Amino acid sequence: MQQRKKNIALLIFLVIVWGINWPLSKIALAYAPPLLFAGIRTVIAGVILIVAALPKRKALHFSKLWPVYLTSAFLSIVFYYGFQTIGLQYMPSGLFSAIVFLQPVLLGIFAWIWLGERMYGMKMFGLLLGFLGVAALSIGGFTGSISALGVGLALASALSWALATVYTKRNAVRVDMLWMTAMQIMIGGVILLAAGSAVESWSDITWNSTFIVNTLFISVFVIALGWMVYFKLINEGEASKVGSFTFLIPLISIGSSVVLLNERITLNLVVGMLLIVCSIILVNVKIGRAARRLTS
Repeated sequence: MQQRKKNIALLIFLVIVWGINWPLSKIALAYAPPLLFAGIRTVIAGVILIVAALPKRKALHFSKLWPVYLTSAFLSIVFYYGFQTIGLQYMPSGLFSAIVFLQPVLLGIFAWIWLGERMYGMKMFGLLLGFLGVAALSIGGFTGSISALGVGLALASALSWALATVYTKRNAVRVDMLWMTAMQIMIGGVILLAAGSAVESWSDITWNSTFIVNTLFISVFVIALGWMVYFKLINEGEASKVGSFTFLIPLISIGSSVVLLNERITLNLVVGMLLIVCSIILVNVKIGRAARRLTS
């Protein structure tokens, strides 16, 4: 019972901080170029996690596990945050997050292929609804009111996150999860920072209180603590079942974007979101049983 309450609390924390991350990132991007912003916030999170992992430094095994850390860094951080941070410049944050959170649907497919998790008729129907939902969200991109490039970057972000989750789950028995999280975030952050330094200018960053507070909040709560919680839950339960709970995140993202950024809720957005939520629920139709197993 105690473990169940703890996991429920962790899920609630994850949904909230990852939901408000999107409008906060959109606000911060007004004061910094995208790659430098992605690199700064990720390196700060990496430093925090490495300090936390130092008491377990014997579990690092960097000379043996560096290929795992590097691959995970590219999938979880470089590609995911790179596509996300650039893509947010082309679309409203609520809409962008709605497309990214097709990730549980993609995760259901990859977990079936590579982790041996079950696939059945209801899941297949749910996947079809998910793609229809993305199509509904993307209609504006073809009419010119929503960036088609933004839609593509959101889908790329979802794909990299789903692949990263499956990769981490497959390697969970080989690595210490705290070091895995710390290394992928630090390596990914350094790569993003280097790329940003090469193609962007540090002088374009406005170091005001809004940018600093948002960056620190995202670094500590969204990236450092958020990824630790996510991979802890992934390591303890089936990947697709943990993924099923993330359908709440775009709802919080859209709500907070309306409040913080005055973004509009359009018919395409409502229809697309409903289809995606229905898709994710159908893909994870045994949510109740999954929740009991995850939190027991």
